[in-house]
Amino acid sequence: MAKRDYYDVLGTTKSASSEEIKKAYRKSAFKYHPDKNKGNKEAEAKFKEASEAYHILSDKDRRSNYDQFGHAAFEGGAGQRPGGGFGNFDFSGSFSDIFEDFFEDFGGGGRRGRPSNLRGDDLRYDLTISLEDAFHGKKQEINFSASDSCKRCSGQGAEPGSKPNACSTCGGRGKVRTNQGFFTIQQTCPGCSGSGEQISNPCTECKGFGKTQAKRKISTTIPKGVDDGTRIRLSGKGEAGIKGGGNGDLYIFVSIESHNIFKRSGENLFFEFPISLADAALGVTVEVPTIDGGKAKVKIPAGTQNGKQFRLKGKGMPIMRNKNFGDLYIQAITEVPVSLTREQKKLLEEFKKLEDTKTNPIIKEFFEKAKKFWKS
Repeated sequence: MAKRDYYDVLGTTKSASSEEIKKAYRKSAFKYHPDKNKGNKEAEAKFKEASEAYHILSDKDRRSNYDQFGHAAFEGGAGQRPGGGFGNFDFSGSFSDIFEDFFEDFGGGGRRGRPSNLRGDDLRYDLTISLEDAFHGKKQEINFSASDSCKRCSGQGAEPGSKPNACSTCGGRGKVRTNQGFFTIQQTCPGCSGSGEQISNPCTECKGFGKTQAKRKISTTIPKGVDDGTRIRLSGKGEAGIKGGGNGDLYIFVSIESHNIFKRSGENLFFEFPISLADAALGVTVEVPTIDGGKAKVKIPAGTQNGKQFRLKGKGMPIMRNKNFGDLYIQAITEVPVSLTREQKKLLEEFKKLEDTKTNPIIKEFFEKAKKFWKS
């Protein structure tokens, strides 16, 4: 079943502010929470649906991706840690990670802060290549800036030989709580940003961040057959993690330049091939270009009409992760002479006198239809 629009799930609109989305989510969570609706599968499903919607819409970047691409932005992991869909969330017992900004567990003691080893952010790199490169594939060198784990403090943020202290604001929990009626509201600690620690002696190299900015140069292979919008994932090539956390991933988004001859649709290629009026009438064998840089012979039969298509099997684009190729479609475009010599004009006038309904069956058919129309 298709997913509902996240704004509809929360009962808000696309123009809703962050605060309005937060209030709408609180209302849904209160109404459908499993602890208030024990054994009610429908309420549990709506609770999960509202939680999933809030997870996306409460984050600026995730919301922006959703507004632009819809649910497709998160298929296969985009907008969250790749590898897991929302269907893998664990909602058993009490609230899971996505509720920690609001509530303490209804049935348990809650979590003690966030993990200290947080995974680094993913990065995006936009790459534009030619259609020929997409056909052949290529080795591509990529230059970009990203954070690396600080070598001096091994990513811990504290000067070597010293250790962080427990945060004085939250006591090391990473969260602060306030009571609001039925709920205990739990929010990220403003003193330590959720880490539960405060660094009294920060590393002189990274100033306590545990990461330093660096220029990177990597080489990767662009596979044969990539299409416009293809996303290539380079695992562990994103931003450095925090305090030993793994690196994020680098995503290469491929764009294909428009070609001055070929047009592409999936694995197939198309182009228009101009032929003269005489060649269309008499027939001709022509050589046409192919995307691999070669040529192919095409027989244009006598009487070829304008717009007629010819198919060259296997002369299109390679299919990714497959040994097969698409096809090349050539459309004949008959060019009518625009400037005639006196002799050419005379010959055409003589030809016109010799024309009859057999040489122009389409014209004959049209005027027969027109005559019936005028009589009706």
